[in-house]
Amino acid sequence: MLQQTQVDRVIPKYHEFLERYPSLEHLAEAPVAEVKKTWYPLGYNIRPERLHGIACETVERYGGKLPNDADELLSFKGIGRYTAGAIRSFAFNEDAPILDTNVIRVLHRIFVAEGDPKTQKTRLWELSEALIPAGKGYDFNQAIMDFGAMVCTARDPYCLLCPMKSVCKTYPFSRTSTEQ
Repeated sequence: MLQQTQVDRVIPKYHEFLERYPSLEHLAEAPVAEVKKTWYPLGYNIRPERLHGIACETVERYGGKLPNDADELLSFKGIGRYTAGAIRSFAFNEDAPILDTNVIRVLHRIFVAEGDPKTQKTRLWELSEALIPAGKGYDFNQAIMDFGAMVCTARDPYCLLCPMKSVCKTYPFSRTSTEQ
């Protein structure tokens, strides 16, 4: 729900959605049109359809319990590598890598700094996985997403306040002449 939508708009819809569909069984039983109506006006209108499909498949194939196996999650229409990692990390507390926009930016700036991050997804996935401290995937993934949203921002990053500046491959190039 949060992709491309402000948090203050999502929170009431999130609560409404969970109140209406407290389980995957409830979501699977609902008509798709109703699910889409509940989702409105969040945008990305294919998402409620995909969620409904995932709920139906989960009820049918897994008795209403979403699997935590990466390959099984990836077999669902609408679940890609990021979503599978997020489910495994945040719902099942597993050390699963994620790679959203913020994580891509942070990892690329700190560790790579060359080329277009979009063409280096394999390398960034490997980094994301390698950096997770054992048993701390949930905390690490939350932290790196928040770090990208609040410190290593897309525009005007807070480089002077960054705890990673001593190892960041882009920090020396991001300073202005008055900071040097």
